[in-house]
Amino acid sequence: MTDAPDRPSSTDIGVLLADDHTLVRESFRVLLDVSPGFQVVGEAGTGAEAVRLARRHRPDVVLMDVRMPDMDGIEATRQICASPETASVRVLILTTFDLNEYVYAALRAGASGFLVKDVTAADLLAAVRVVASGEALLAPRVTRRLIATFSGQARPASGQRPGLEAVTEREREVLVLIARGLSNTEIAQRLHVTLGTVKTHIGRLLSKLAARDRAQLVITAYETGLVTPEPR
Repeated sequence: MTDAPDRPSSTDIGVLLADDHTLVRESFRVLLDVSPGFQVVGEAGTGAEAVRLARRHRPDVVLMDVRMPDMDGIEATRQICASPETASVRVLILTTFDLNEYVYAALRAGASGFLVKDVTAADLLAAVRVVASGEALLAPRVTRRLIATFSGQARPASGQRPGLEAVTEREREVLVLIARGLSNTEIAQRLHVTLGTVKTHIGRLLSKLAARDRAQLVITAYETGLVTPEPR
């Protein structure tokens, strides 16, 4: 839809807005424009346009709607995350509760998390900061339930754990706790290790499992059968 000027400061978090509703984009733009540390670098009304602008501006974060004309947000996310040109771009999916079935597909496509469209201003800004820092937006309890529900459908029936051969027992412990939604601090307390040790284990997990971030680690934990959905 529209391009914005290049970011005035390298310290700003560059955000690309992708939503086919003009009012939604405008409301997010106003919020981000008046908030220090953020810069809207472009707006897209279709998934294809989001991919094009992501390649052009290489924003830190794309706020991506799911249902858009031309190309949906999940396919746009997949293309952005798979391309070497935009490998560093993080995608934050915008959804509504009636679109929960898309959450798992979006995370598998490479999204770093999701937000409900009626999110508060403070939570939106916090979410963008979290995702821009390289973390996954998986803390809310509802997110953990959704991931468990949809990833549980993809577990291998054999109970085997393909892809975890190179992972140590301690790293498996850490992976389980990540999948259960614990923060680094909580993991350190649970395992009686330092925060630095936890970060080292996570770094090794990301490398061994070729994962972009914590969201991808959660997907792997469920798909390999290491973690199973909790009873609802």
